[in-house]
Amino acid sequence: QVQLVESGGGLVQTGGSLRLSCVASGRIFNIYSMNWYRQAPGKERELVAGATSGGRLNYADSVKGRFTISRGDSKNTAYLQMNSLKPEDTAVYYCNADVLVNIEMARRDYWGQGTQVTVSS
Repeated sequence: QVQLVESGGGLVQTGGSLRLSCVASGRIFNIYSMNWYRQAPGKERELVAGATSGGRLNYADSVKGRFTISRGDSKNTAYLQMNSLKPEDTAVYYCNADVLVNIEMARRDYWGQGTQVTVSS
């Protein structure tokens, strides 16, 4: 089993910053990418930022220049530094990882339980 655990969410005022963390644990052979998604009430889940094991990064247009995704040295961790937060960033943020458990199984997505980020105006 693979588990993803997020932390770092909370309440912050407009213009403030938060740093989210995600740690992957369990039977892991390789993690190909770690990503952050978010889902606001009444909206679909959307990709916020992604980081591949090869170092390629991508961001949603709405967060470019404000959010930074990074991977830890262990490669089993991912961070999302969120600056200049806006009320429209309010959502539950989910960590996602594309994981290969062993070479006999297909790689698949795993999800964390989510962490609430609320930006007050």
